[in-house]
Amino acid sequence: MFDAISLKKSGQPQAIVVGVVKGTGLGAAARKLDADGSMAAAAKRAEATGDLGTVAAAYPGKNKPAERVLLLGLGDAKDLTIDGLRTAVAAAGRQLSAAKVTSVVFELDDAIAAAKLDDADAFTAVGESLGLLSWRCETFRGTANPSQAKPKLAIIEAKAARTKALQLGLGLAEGANFARTLSQTPPNVATPAWMFAEAKKLTKHGLKVTALKGDALKREKMEGLINVGKASENEPHLIRIEYTPAGGSAKSKAKPIVLVGKTMTYDSGGLSIKVGGGMVGMKRDKDGGCGVMGAMLAIAKTIKPKVPVVALLCSAENSISDEAYRPDDVLTFRNGVTVEVTNTDAEGRLVLADGLCYACDKEKPAAIVDVATLTGGVVVALGSTFAGLWCDDDKLRDKVQAASDASGERVWRLPLHKEYKDMMKSPIADIINSNPNRKAHPIQGAAFLSYFVDETIPWCHLDIAGTHAVEGDEGPYIKGPTGFSARLLARLAQSW
Repeated sequence: MFDAISLKKSGQPQAIVVGVVKGTGLGAAARKLDADGSMAAAAKRAEATGDLGTVAAAYPGKNKPAERVLLLGLGDAKDLTIDGLRTAVAAAGRQLSAAKVTSVVFELDDAIAAAKLDDADAFTAVGESLGLLSWRCETFRGTANPSQAKPKLAIIEAKAARTKALQLGLGLAEGANFARTLSQTPPNVATPAWMFAEAKKLTKHGLKVTALKGDALKREKMEGLINVGKASENEPHLIRIEYTPAGGSAKSKAKPIVLVGKTMTYDSGGLSIKVGGGMVGMKRDKDGGCGVMGAMLAIAKTIKPKVPVVALLCSAENSISDEAYRPDDVLTFRNGVTVEVTNTDAEGRLVLADGLCYACDKEKPAAIVDVATLTGGVVVALGSTFAGLWCDDDKLRDKVQAASDASGERVWRLPLHKEYKDMMKSPIADIINSNPNRKAHPIQGAAFLSYFVDETIPWCHLDIAGTHAVEGDEGPYIKGPTGFSARLLARLAQSW
């Protein structure tokens, strides 16, 4: 929608967006801007219902504060949330973009007071919404459908605290948008080696980036990555990204938060091949890792938490050849757990098992959070409204929930009982990678992963299969990837 978004302390805006709570009319702050009554007149028009995301335009004449004023409906005060504000601001942003507006002021004082919102949270949401709305991936446009020029937008805000909040929101959106661009990149480009190359670009922000591949994977007994990736000419990688806080405080030397991302650059299903249209869109099976990479960008550039953060991206391509791993194979992982392969299309949990084992053994983490497009079952259970969350550590779960609330990236807890873990037991090996019984399908994935985490380490599993992309324009998103988990994970690191 916008080519770039910047912040200015002063200036004459082309547009003002005025938040209007349903049923209250123009508040005191808005009335001060309405010298000629044009805003009051617009507020009486049929489209000015005040419902969330509705917009009515006014065009002031006498002593005009701007060329146009958008009266942005925010719904009932009692129902207005920060996430609702993000959605509403996106509606205004679309109109600003269509009108090629280059500068804007957001007048939200009346709405913030009426809904009792935190001022900083509200302006962070404005930055997030406009930042997310600005994403486009046009790298692959050709001569038949060239990209269209987009306006640059300056947000004018004099108050330092609000400017800081806007900067935070824009920084979080930048991380999510980076994840979205990675997701959108097709599999003939986005191989595991390409993901590593993109990760290495983050070193300019102070991050340390390394990778295990080839013989190094064998030395570290990365059985999931080796076997899942061996049918492809694109060799698998375990990509490690490290953030170290500046200074020598006690927290800077604390145990790290470890983020593990499933990064399957393409998933054909392997020998258990996907049929019909099942392969279309499988370039997005890397979206767990994309979200983690986006979080690391936001952490390094914007959040700058006081504790270390390590990301592990388990990256491979699940392909088909005479080298492919098979149903009936038995794999022995670095922690000694043996896995009977029953379905080569349940490959994500195999590569994640490597990342989880490595995190426990090598990183000595304060906590582990893994993110994956793991199961279709979580989509059946929760749709695209919530990501599935499994976490039996109360403190970590509370932190993840708080980060979810702050980011608007919604999660819903699902159970992880011993009976679910028993469902994964194998008559041949320790466990199977997929139970053909479809009972508790999304929980099976979490139950499998639990075998590869040290029970003394707090661990959270997020299944984002239903939330990592949208099928049409929704709030600040357009059809395509959402970068889900990038903002949540960055907020988690901020809270530590």
